[in-house]
This record gives sequence, C-alpha cells and structure tokens, in this order.
Amino acid sequence: MNFNTLTFLLFFPTVAVLHYSLPHRFRWALLLAASWLFYGLGSPEALGLLLLATAVSWLCALGMGRGPWVRRLLLGLALAICLGSLCFFKYGAFLAELAGLSPAEKILLPAGISFYTFQTLSYVLDVYRGRVKAERHFGYYALFVSFFPQLVAGPIERPERLLPQLRAERLFSRENLRAGGWLLLTGYFQKVAVADSLAPFVDRVYGGEGDGPAVLLATFLFGFQIYCDFAGYSNIARGTAKLLGIDLTENFRRPFQATTVRDFWRRWHISLTSWFTDYVYIPLGGSRKGLKRRIINLMTVFLLSGLWHGAGWNFLLWGAVHGLYQVGGVLWDRFGPKTVKCPPLFGRLRTYLLVSLPWLLFRAGSLPAVGALLARLGGGWNAWPLDLPALLLLAAPLLCVPTLENLPRLGREAAPERAALVGFTGILAVGLAWLAGLAAGGENAFIYFQF
Repeated sequence: MNFNTLTFLLFFPTVAVLHYSLPHRFRWALLLAASWLFYGLGSPEALGLLLLATAVSWLCALGMGRGPWVRRLLLGLALAICLGSLCFFKYGAFLAELAGLSPAEKILLPAGISFYTFQTLSYVLDVYRGRVKAERHFGYYALFVSFFPQLVAGPIERPERLLPQLRAERLFSRENLRAGGWLLLTGYFQKVAVADSLAPFVDRVYGGEGDGPAVLLATFLFGFQIYCDFAGYSNIARGTAKLLGIDLTENFRRPFQATTVRDFWRRWHISLTSWFTDYVYIPLGGSRKGLKRRIINLMTVFLLSGLWHGAGWNFLLWGAVHGLYQVGGVLWDRFGPKTVKCPPLFGRLRTYLLVSLPWLLFRAGSLPAVGALLARLGGGWNAWPLDLPALLLLAAPLLCVPTLENLPRLGREAAPERAALVGFTGILAVGLAWLAGLAAGGENAFIYFQF
C-alpha cells in the first residue's frame, strides 16, 4: 500500500480510531494485523518472506542463551536465512550475470526487504552481543519488524528504541496530534508538490531528451527530487507513527545545509548511516587501527552502501565515489593545512556540487546509460533547456520546503498553545485536501520502494 493513495487515507484513520478505542493489551494485535494487511495489499506474494524472516530471527534470538557454540550456530543460521534471502532476491540476477549465466526469468524484488532485513539483523546481533534481551512475546517482536509506517522504506529502527514504545501504554495527546500532523503535511508536500513535480522533467531527460544543459540541470534537480521523495516518505512515516504515540528515528536533518560530505552523511538517511557505522565500520576496527585500515574500512562501508541501494555497477561506483570523498576528508584532516577555514556558504555549495554530480550514476540505471548521458553532456550548450516560467514553476515548491519545515517551531513561539492548535488544524485540513487533490491524478510510488 502506498502512502499517497486513497486506500491509505481511509486505512490509517480507521486504524488510529480503533487503536485508541481498544484496551492497551489488545493494541499490539490490532497494529500487527494492520501492518500485515498494509504489506499484503501491496505485496501479497512477498508476505510469506516477511513472516519467514520474522519467525527465524525471533526463534534464533530466543535460543541464544544456551551456550557459546549454540549462540554462534543460531547467529549463523539467522544471518544465512535473512541475508541469504536478501542476496537471492536483490543480487541473484546480478551475480548470475557476473558468472556468465542468464536467469530464466527476472527475479522480483520484495518490497521493503532491504529495510526489514537490516532491522532483523540489528536485533539478532544485539541479542548475540548481550546489548538487548531476547523478546519472548512473538507478537511484539513481529510488530517491531513489520510496523507499517516504516516497514517499506524505513527508517531502520533499533530494538532498544522501538520495542519498549510498542509495549508502553499510549494515550492520545494534542501534542502528538500537532507534531504528527506537521510531519504529515511536510511529508506530503515534499512528495506530491516537489518530488512529483520534478519527476517528469528528470524522467524525460534521462529517457533521452535534451543535451548537455538538460542533463546537468536534470541531475541537479534529481538531487532535490530524491531528497523530497525519500524525506517525504520518512516524514509521513514519522507523522503516522506519532499520531499513534510512537516516535520513529529522524532520518533526514536538512542535508543540504551540510558543509562537508562527511557532514552530509550525518544528515542523510541517518538510520542507514548509523547501521553501517555500528554493524560494519566499528566491528572492522573503525578508526582505531591506523590510517591505512581506516581507509579500507571507509571504502568497504561505502561500497556496501552502494550495493545496498542496488545490484549494479553504477551503484557500486556511486558508493566508491562517496567512499573516496570520505577518504579525501580523512587525508585532508591528517595532512592538510590546519589554518585554512572554509566559509559556511562556500562549504555548502561545494558539498552540494560534490554530492549532486554522482546522482547521475544513481539515476541512470546502468553503466551503458551513464556513458550515453556523459556523451550528451558535450552538446546543446547554445540553448537553455527550460524557459523562465517553466524553471520558476519547478523552483517555487522547492523554496517552500525550508519554510514548511520551520513552521511548527515558529507557530509554537508566536502563538499560545490553543491558538496554535486551532491554526494548525485549519492549515492541516486545507493543506492535506490540496495535496490529496494533486495526488488524485496518479499514484507515483516512492523512489526508495525499489531498494
């Protein structure tokens, strides 16, 4: 099920009303049934795989208190089944191509498998390391894996953060209504008014229309498109969960305000960055084993991050470019002049350019397509691809995003609580009605559904 559909706009209010109407001891069952229904309506053929990953990781974690060799055996079993499923469905065709084979038919990627696999892995690894206790109630654990707001595209939650919230008794509050409502309004605006308005131009150019200026402009605009698309999903997920009394991890923190690429990755897809840091980079040794090992660890993490996003050489190269950015930052910190200070505005522009250019690798889909796009960059520089009204039409929604992100804080500071709540309710109702009207023409899936 997609957030920007009429089905979801009917589904979620029904779940929310039932959630607060039921006694606390029955709410987990309602949310679990709603989550499986949410996933099953969108991907009925993949529901069994989700249930398999849930059951295997839960049973393996339960048995990890029986002795060292049993713990290692169960950890290996959980990793083999969960990671094996991910590798088969996501990388099977790619690996077959590398081996010179051609699969009989295309393997369909189950929705959300990259996200819920990492969530189950974090749980199993944390239980194995003794960081959290195994959850004995299957229902609560299944809800942790498949909680519908963040099931398909994150954020990737940790057991110590989400499981206690699922167990806690949650009361309806006006603050949750206001905070969740603003997140919904922001998320839908980012998705419907910005990302979906940029998509047609980007799709046309990457589909073969236009030369150098168009390719360059489409690549820069794709950076904003994928940000507003993915951050929009994350904000809708957080807003939906907030209205149910649950706080999800903040996944984006104004990434285009970053002054370095390292700072960008602290602000972009935060839950994935922290997952790779905690479960790959630090176990490999992090920055504790010398400069050479640190460089190897950084490149390993970003190559894996590229492959996490997609099975293709273009994604691997995209990850390698960002890994080289990180290595360059480390070498500059170690050997560069210590007295040089970069003005914040220059740092933001430089970071935006460095991050935007590799989006061409990300968006193209394959290395041959990348080559074709690069070949087109050399021509057409005597004409601008868009006239001024069309450019302003694309830019106007983008300029509204920072204002919308700051409105909740400005509203709390400028007005008493009751007046702010009344104002919020009016803006929310009008805004969501307008956005629903914009979305009525089509159901554009979120970009990260394909990962």
